[in-house]
Amino acid sequence: MRTGIFVVAAQFPGREAGRVLADAVELVVAAEEAGFDDAWVAEHHFMSYGVCPSATTLMAVAAGRTTRIGLGTAVSVLSTQHPVALAEQAAMLHHLSGGRFTLGVGRGGPWVDLEVFGTGLERYERGFAESLDLLLAALSAERVAADGEFFRFREVRTVPRAPLRPLVACTSPASVALAAARGLPMLLGLHVGDEEKAAAVAAYEEQAPGVAVRHVAAAVGHVADSTARAVRELKESMPRWLGPGLAGYRPVDGRPRPSRDVGAYVDLLTRIHPVGSPEHCAESILRTADRTGIEHVILLVEGIGEHRRTLENVRRFGAEVLPLLRGEPDGAGSPPGGLSSPPAPVSG
Repeated sequence: MRTGIFVVAAQFPGREAGRVLADAVELVVAAEEAGFDDAWVAEHHFMSYGVCPSATTLMAVAAGRTTRIGLGTAVSVLSTQHPVALAEQAAMLHHLSGGRFTLGVGRGGPWVDLEVFGTGLERYERGFAESLDLLLAALSAERVAADGEFFRFREVRTVPRAPLRPLVACTSPASVALAAARGLPMLLGLHVGDEEKAAAVAAYEEQAPGVAVRHVAAAVGHVADSTARAVRELKESMPRWLGPGLAGYRPVDGRPRPSRDVGAYVDLLTRIHPVGSPEHCAESILRTADRTGIEHVILLVEGIGEHRRTLENVRRFGAEVLPLLRGEPDGAGSPPGGLSSPPAPVSG
């Protein structure tokens, strides 16, 4: 079982964005000290839901502050950037981190970002496969050229290159099929439970029989002395972030903005994810692995909304939950300082 943290750089009311970003880096450092296998950062634009507009930049800072923990983007939005430019950034992080970096990409949404960055709604709606294939070519080939609907340029040399196979955020049958056709691992999100995750894995395996990859599942993670207390804390704190955060999604065209009952959503998250006592959290993670076959989970740890308490959450997971997942009673068998062996590649 592999366990990481998932950082969205959540801006709770009253917090300054620059401080949130600095705290996000500190969370990655704390996760390494606590013995987590990896840390992942999300990209968002123009909203308080997450104030990190460049997950690769934040991971570059984190790479300089850490030595062992795996680092990844969950995800870099491919619809608003040039695939070759993203491949260059990923290759740099691979080399400068000593091979600790994993690139995660996603299609994103029909948001105003497409207008601001000039990539347009058409590329979002029709161009994800072309963008992904160009990204893969730029990561693997010595030279790359393009003659497609959205990208056309003469052959250039790829410098630097890196042997990276990205994972793909999958939220629909189409994205599952796309990842399966290319043999890329999936990242499955917070908003679905074990049944939906298991169905996505089954669909992937049906379309890519015999392909061995390590999929990743995102979950909310919050530990307290009791499950009742952990649930109560998140139900009190998360709506303060999710209410204005989710309202920040602005469509680029006239389509209605998606709406969600924030209270009901938080109730769902606390029921289907590892939110509770250390024993409950470990049981929840292992149950998900058993039901879905996914043995790599990344935990959104920022739900409490206060940095000191978030650091405490990370440290308690490291001290009280990770040993239960690894069969290490009272942390026995962990190297000094909570460090573990270097992480295996996501694509396995």
